[in-house]
Amino acid sequence: MTSTGRKVTLLVILLACLAVPAFAGTKYLAGSPNLTAYIAGANQYTAGSDIQIPVVIKNTGINTNYEVAPNIVDLADVPTTAKFVTVAMGAGDAPVVIKSDPQMIGDIASQAQQTVTFSAKVNADAAGGTYYLPLNISYTQFSNVDQYGLDTFRYYYVPGNVTITAPLVIKSEVIPEVVSATSGQLVAGANGYVNLTIANIGSLDGAKATVEILQDDDSPVSPVDSSVYIGAFPAGSTVSCQYKVSVAKDAENKTYPIDVVVMYQNDEGDFVPSQTQVVGVDVGNKVSFAIQSPPVEMSPGSKRTIQVEYQNTGDSTVYSAEARISVVDPFTSSSDIAYLGDLAPGQSAVASYQISVASDATIKEYGLDSEIRYNDALDDTYISDPMKISIDVKNLSGIQGIVSNPVYISLIVAVIIGIIYTLIHARRKR
Repeated sequence: MTSTGRKVTLLVILLACLAVPAFAGTKYLAGSPNLTAYIAGANQYTAGSDIQIPVVIKNTGINTNYEVAPNIVDLADVPTTAKFVTVAMGAGDAPVVIKSDPQMIGDIASQAQQTVTFSAKVNADAAGGTYYLPLNISYTQFSNVDQYGLDTFRYYYVPGNVTITAPLVIKSEVIPEVVSATSGQLVAGANGYVNLTIANIGSLDGAKATVEILQDDDSPVSPVDSSVYIGAFPAGSTVSCQYKVSVAKDAENKTYPIDVVVMYQNDEGDFVPSQTQVVGVDVGNKVSFAIQSPPVEMSPGSKRTIQVEYQNTGDSTVYSAEARISVVDPFTSSSDIAYLGDLAPGQSAVASYQISVASDATIKEYGLDSEIRYNDALDDTYISDPMKISIDVKNLSGIQGIVSNPVYISLIVAVIIGIIYTLIHARRKR
């Protein structure tokens, strides 16, 4: 490079240094944070749900008045920054319960934003619509600074507080509420009916609605007929539905849950399910019977009419009950069925059977199976669990042995007939 070129380059550098102030700084003369909020995402929630509400806090404050000079030192903070921001959410008039405490989210500079999430519960009967949740935002704002010497500064801050609202949308929907549930004579091991009265406590008029019942987890109550079409289901209306259900044999005497859900057409024409309601139905003990009569005593070769008392030990009435005895060797029977009729809980009836014992029967106590065939309130037919009729076969003595032996009875009858004949014949001769 020539001497002339080096002079030109040095001149350009000097001019550049003169054009740009050395160590220029910025001094802000005014400004403050301007905080806004909105709920991120779809922002549509359903009644009765546990929800997470993501709220975006944005700072739109702008520094419009400031001074730039070479003798100004850049400060650590500016008045438009919201520092140490804390956000608290309230419910306002929205049908929700806010579960989260106030949350600290740090600093929000100008044109920056932070997201804070709150946990909440929407009321089960929340009406659809747009609600506004109050957000109380507290922060600290830079105010001014005192400078002492060239490198010593004292900053001053003031507290700031603002309350803004964020819109929350709750969807309009059908919300079923079971007003009453009755089950009549629903017992273990049988079918029966459940009657439900259901109200629409939601804010939407459902169209083409069907009320369905479902088995709840491992509940022994399961639907046989699971749905009832009700058509229009306006908000505030009530309907009554009846369902046939089946109860498992191992069910106990207590209340069991069933699930209730309404399938309906919403305003957009889509078929959607309502939230599920759980209701309890009462179930009674399984129909059962017990033999209350004592063991029957018979002797080998004897024949007699035995009386057996049956008691309904269940929780429901049985209808057209019919008892049956099953005889096996060494027994025979000329009549093994007896009609008992209707038996209410705790009621008893006596059946009569003609029983004969073989002459070579072993001396011991026997147990003959007996069961009862009956109808329930729905006229369905069932057969009870087997019961044992105890018959003690032994050698009877005295009058009891004579009476129970048909041979002895025949001889006694013959003797009596002979005596009567003799008396009549003697009287005629006189």
